[in-house]
Amino acid sequence: MLELGGAAQTPKQDLIKDVSEANFMAEVVEKSQEVPVIVDFWAPWCGPCKQLGPALEKAVTEAGGAVVMAKVNVDEAQSIAGQLRIQSIPTVYAFYKGQPIDGFQGALPESELKAFIDRVVQAGGGAAGGEGDGLAEAVASAEEMLEQGATADAAQIFAAILEEDPKNAAAYGGLVRTHIAMEDLDQAEAILNGAPVEISKAPELEAAHAQLELARQAAGVGPVGELTAKVEADPDDHQARFDLAQALYSKGDAAGAVDQLLELFRRDREWNEGAAKGQLITIFEALKPNDPVVLNGRRKLSSMIFA
Repeated sequence: MLELGGAAQTPKQDLIKDVSEANFMAEVVEKSQEVPVIVDFWAPWCGPCKQLGPALEKAVTEAGGAVVMAKVNVDEAQSIAGQLRIQSIPTVYAFYKGQPIDGFQGALPESELKAFIDRVVQAGGGAAGGEGDGLAEAVASAEEMLEQGATADAAQIFAAILEEDPKNAAAYGGLVRTHIAMEDLDQAEAILNGAPVEISKAPELEAAHAQLELARQAAGVGPVGELTAKVEADPDDHQARFDLAQALYSKGDAAGAVDQLLELFRRDREWNEGAAKGQLITIFEALKPNDPVVLNGRRKLSSMIFA
């Protein structure tokens, strides 16, 4: 991406690479620890792939290094395609910090491809473009108030920002999280559902949605002590371990929750239709992308998936 002053763009050959089973871990999973990686699963005989591929390459190139792209021929990488359950092509996944964070199937128009790339760039902490410095400072101020427990003041600032910029995803997500902190989950859901469609898939709203889902789950969990005793008595009681993870998260112990879910995934990754992985992804989405709990959890999960 061009910096102020006109720095040169990243060469295309560094942005787009053909990737095989042999270097998938290095060029996708490990590379995604540094920058989001768009993975295009294609085959030479696939007509829609020939339409999507060049358009996707163009969108990635225009992002100027905020994302990179890996092209995977499923005929030559059947093991990877099987592990990721690729059932039709073209399929596109975005990886960040070792995990798929977004994706789609089939060819998309150029406008939707750009929106997809923008979402991935934002998830990776890149420049999203569009917020003025003043609004960005106001968002930061409201976030600080929310962290300090001044929820009413934070809500007022987030609402004021949205009056100035009704499509400000950071303010929308912040307002939702403020009402979650107030334990007003119905209002949080109403605000989330009322977000403009243009920002409905923005990372800030996805994170708020994940936090709302976790907050609703917390209402029905049992005491941590009782659940811990059940798991210790029977380590293969998967439901008890899953419930313990929910209880730990509800008490603010995200790291403990992730550890329990990783252990459940290790013991039986298919239990309850992959519930452990799904819950891990929800927690990762709810936390900040650079949170050590997220970084360590994604890395451990990836090592289990691609072992």
